[in-house]
Amino acid sequence: MSVLLASRSPRTGGDEPAGAAAAGSLDTIGRGWLVAAFAGSAVYAGVVALFSGIGVHRQWAVMAAPAYALATAAAAWKRRGLDLSLLLALAGGLVAPLTWMAARGESQREIQVIIRSAWSLVHHGTPYHSAAALAGTHNPDAYNPYLPVMALFGMPRTLLGGGLLTDPRIWFGVTFAGVFALALARAGATDIWRWTVLVTATPLVAFPLAVGGDDLPVLALMCLGLALLWRPGRQPSPVLAGLVLGVAAAMKATAWPALVVAVALVAARDGRRSAVRLAGAAVAIFAALVGPVAAVAPGSLVVNTILFPLGLTNATSGAASPLPGHLLAQTGHAGHVIAVGLLAFAVLALALSLVVRPPRNCHSATWRLIIGLVLMFTLAPDSRFGYFIYPAGLWVWLQVSSLGGVRPQARAGPAGGAGPAGGGGLPGGAGPPGGGGLPGGKPIRG
Repeated sequence: MSVLLASRSPRTGGDEPAGAAAAGSLDTIGRGWLVAAFAGSAVYAGVVALFSGIGVHRQWAVMAAPAYALATAAAAWKRRGLDLSLLLALAGGLVAPLTWMAARGESQREIQVIIRSAWSLVHHGTPYHSAAALAGTHNPDAYNPYLPVMALFGMPRTLLGGGLLTDPRIWFGVTFAGVFALALARAGATDIWRWTVLVTATPLVAFPLAVGGDDLPVLALMCLGLALLWRPGRQPSPVLAGLVLGVAAAMKATAWPALVVAVALVAARDGRRSAVRLAGAAVAIFAALVGPVAAVAPGSLVVNTILFPLGLTNATSGAASPLPGHLLAQTGHAGHVIAVGLLAFAVLALALSLVVRPPRNCHSATWRLIIGLVLMFTLAPDSRFGYFIYPAGLWVWLQVSSLGGVRPQARAGPAGGAGPAGGGGLPGGAGPPGGGGLPGGKPIRG
C-alpha cells in the first residue's frame, strides 16, 4: 500500500486539508522508517551506555539498547512485527529502566526537588524556601526553579508515602501520554495510540522520563494548546487553549513562549476579540494557580523561579551543558551579562517577528515557536541539552498530526509558513523541495 502525501496548494490562512487525506496509521508509512527509527534508538542508547558519565543515564542505556535492537528486528516482520516492535521498545526503553530506578530510589535530582516542594507546599503553604534561607546557601538543590503546579506531581509521595506508584515519573508519563494523544486527536491524526506509544518509547521521551521527565507534561500541554487552535474542519477553541496553556505556564516558564505565539496566531487569524479571550483565560488560570503561593511568599517565588534560572543567585544551577550562552557566562561577570543580554535579544526578536509577520496557521505558529525555543535554550546562561526536547517534541507532534491528512494550504518558510521553503518533503512540509513523501516527490510505500 502506498501513501502519497498531498502537495501544497496556494497559501491561505487556515489549517484545512490541502488534498486527498493521507492514511496516517503506522502500518502504511513503510517499515523502513520504523526500522530506521528503532535502529537509530539502539545506536543512541549504545553511545550513552559507553560515554555518559551519569549513573542513571548509563543504567537506562544498558537496558534500552538491547530492547531497541530487538525492536528493530521485530519491525521488519511484516505480519505482526509492528505491534511487537512497539511493545519491545516501550518495555525495554521505558518501563523496565523506570521501574528499576524508581524501586531503588534513583533519579536525577529534580525528582527530589519536586517531592520536597510538594511536602513544603502541604506543610508551609509554599513550595519554596524563603529568600532569607537561600541567601547564604551555595547548594543548587535548595532552590526550586519550577512554578507551583509542578509540585502536584510530588503530592502522591507526600500524601501516600514511598512506593513505585508514588514516584513523580509515573505521573509525568501518564500525563504526557494522555495529553499528547489528545493533542494528536484534536489536530486530526489517526492511529493515535500507536503513534503515542512510538513517540513515548523512543529516546526522545523514554530517556528523560526514565531518569527525570519534568519537561514532558509541559511539552504535552503546549502541543494540546496549539492543537485546540488547529482548524481541521472544526472551530478553534481559544478559551480552552488559553486554559491549557495557562496550566502549562503555571508549571514551568518554558511554556510562556507558547502562550505568546498562540495569542499572536489567534489575533492575526481570528481577530483581537478571540486573542483577548485566549489571553484572558490563560491569565485567569495562571493567577488562580500561582496567585495563592505568590501571596504567601512573593520574594521566594521570584528568587527561585526567576533569579536562580538566570544565574543571579549564589548557587550555580546544575543546568550546565556546554552551549554558547553557558560558555559565555562562565567567562565571568561581563560574559554573564552578555549572555543574559543575548537571551533578552532573542526573546525580543521573537516578539518582534510575531508583530511584523504574525503566523496565520498552526503550522507556521509551531515553527515560529520551535525556532524561538532553540534560540532561547542556546543562549540561556544556564541551560542543558535536555531542554531541546521542547522543539523536538513540537516538531514530532506537527509531523504526526500532518500524517492524518490535516495539513495547511499555506506554504512558506519557518518564519511565516510550515517549514523550510520549498515543496513537500516530510509530512507537514518540513523537508526538501519536491512532492510529498520521500525527498524528490517519491511516495512512501508500505
